Amino acid sequence: MKRIKEIVYNLKAFDLVLVVFFIFLCILDIIFHNVIPRWFEFILENIAIISSAFIIAWLQTTFRERIWRILHYWYIAPIVLITFNQLYYMVLPIRHQDYDTLFIQIDRFLFGTDPTVFLYKIANPFLTELLQVIYGMYYLLPLILVLVLLRKKRYFASDFVVFSVIYGFYLSYLGYFALPGIGPRFTLHNFANLNTDLPGLWLTHYLRDFTNIGEGIPKGTINPAAVVQRDVFPSGHTMITLIVIYLSIRLKSRSRYWLVPVGSLLIFSTVYLRYHYVIDLIGGFVFAVFSLWSGKLIFNWWRRVRGLTEFAYSRYSSDEREKATS
Repeated sequence: MKRIKEIVYNLKAFDLVLVVFFIFLCILDIIFHNVIPRWFEFILENIAIISSAFIIAWLQTTFRERIWRILHYWYIAPIVLITFNQLYYMVLPIRHQDYDTLFIQIDRFLFGTDPTVFLYKIANPFLTELLQVIYGMYYLLPLILVLVLLRKKRYFASDFVVFSVIYGFYLSYLGYFALPGIGPRFTLHNFANLNTDLPGLWLTHYLRDFTNIGEGIPKGTINPAAVVQRDVFPSGHTMITLIVIYLSIRLKSRSRYWLVPVGSLLIFSTVYLRYHYVIDLIGGFVFAVFSLWSGKLIFNWWRRVRGLTEFAYSRYSSDEREKATS
């Protein structure tokens, strides 16, 4: 029993949230195995990911070499994408319903019109190109913040940022199960005419194709609305970007001077480019607030369980050392 406890206590908070979420996915795979394709394959994949979390955490704790610390921080990045891919095969088969009509009604109640239609009045190729490029930087924003913190050897703060981002991602994924949707580019606009309606300059077309592939609709898909990823509410782009902006400011990272303006444009781009309704952004804001509040409680609770110092935004400066995160 003591040995098992030691193995579990090797986990950092971001490892813990990953393990819990993949156990949750395994439970869903078992309950809904009749409708989830490749469900057994996903269970094996999830067990492998959970095992990897324990092994990597043990390696860093045992050997304390730089290579294991680096691996411990970055192994989780591709797993976020793996999780997103699994959800593609789970959300629609489990829920069988989209809530776009509800989202449209809420937007019209709040604004008296469809925001994506209204923003078309200011559309121009230069703005579209700029916003499509920035929209594609979504996954880079948290990576940039963590890299800047690690460069300053702010390991404790880096732990908290990685945890906050991963916890935020997984909360947003729960939202996809609760209220699935496909977005205004399918419901309020003709998806096939998007490049004609919102043309860019040089990169927009290619970036859109890349985004579409990531959401399960490669070029030439006959009925894209029927097979696209259900990932509208809450807006993960808004939620994670707000978390990153907030933490960059609270942690007084110099990256905030870049993250705040770029992140603000990214959030605006989600509606302008017709990926989201405004209610999705509002949902992303609410989820971000809840995630930051509850996340700090969970992060500090796990550190207390492990007998370590709790996190405070102002406690550790740029000269903090490895002892703060052991």
